Amino acid sequence: MKQQSFSSLEQAHKKKRTKREVFLAEMDAVVPWARVEALIAQHYTKPRKGRPQMPLSAMLRIYFLQQWYGLSDPGAEEALYDMHSMRDFVGLELGRDAVPDETTILNFRHLLERHNLTQALFAEVSAYLEEHALLLRGGTIMDATLIAASPSTKNKAGKRDPQMSQTKKGNQWYFGAKMHVGVDAHSGLVHTALMTKASVHDARMTDELVRPDDRAIFGDKGYVSDKRKRAARADGVLWAVKDKRKRGRELSSAQKKLNRKHGSVRAKVEHVFRVIKCQFGYRKTRYFGLAKNTAQMFSLMALANIFMARRRLMDQSV
Repeated sequence: MKQQSFSSLEQAHKKKRTKREVFLAEMDAVVPWARVEALIAQHYTKPRKGRPQMPLSAMLRIYFLQQWYGLSDPGAEEALYDMHSMRDFVGLELGRDAVPDETTILNFRHLLERHNLTQALFAEVSAYLEEHALLLRGGTIMDATLIAASPSTKNKAGKRDPQMSQTKKGNQWYFGAKMHVGVDAHSGLVHTALMTKASVHDARMTDELVRPDDRAIFGDKGYVSDKRKRAARADGVLWAVKDKRKRGRELSSAQKKLNRKHGSVRAKVEHVFRVIKCQFGYRKTRYFGLAKNTAQMFSLMALANIFMARRRLMDQSV
């Protein structure tokens, strides 16, 4: 047992737990730490000179804190010094343990990006959820959401990010990227995620979001395709994409009724976007270019799946 400081003892005996402490305790209980650390260990643990390497478990937890609370590398370092709940989650004790500086946190993130480990993390979490019968097969809900990017030109090139683009939604123009997801129609958990520039039309990503064994496909009017509809019906697949009014024609009452019926199922896809944008605060890209932002997207999706399934995972562990 490591000796606790007076500050930690005071925290342990306080009368109320904060929302952050409750959230972190839940995540600590449901994240498959051993499996995730095993993915990264072969790339992280290397003989080195100089000061001792920070434990992988601590660096991984700091990286997850960055995703949950929208922390930059310097912001993560500041938060560890400032918040006892975050230090406790990471397993650090001021006065006894070294707090990693922003460069160490940056290097760990670059390690994950360089070896495509966030995509492997997403795949491992998906496998973990499938083993617990939470991520199922049979039906997919497709959708996309816009993620704003900085329009700043204060860089060496004097231009906006060339891998981002403009698109119009309604009467408003947006600049940034687009996040495409395929969600399990039963559980509402994400099984496929992609990121493109904002100008890419939703329907272009249909084939990448649908699994080969899906027997039902749901989507909004952006995925309308008569060709895909005929092909799905020929294969015995339920094509549950909302019908779109054609020029000079109105939707029939039967089409409107069917749209409402399919829409009640399709609404599950909005839950993951609520978690990403409202719970985790990811409304704007943090990095330059699609590669780094795509790497972060896989981390966010893996953690969003765990967050949405946390109650069921905790019930199964009892």
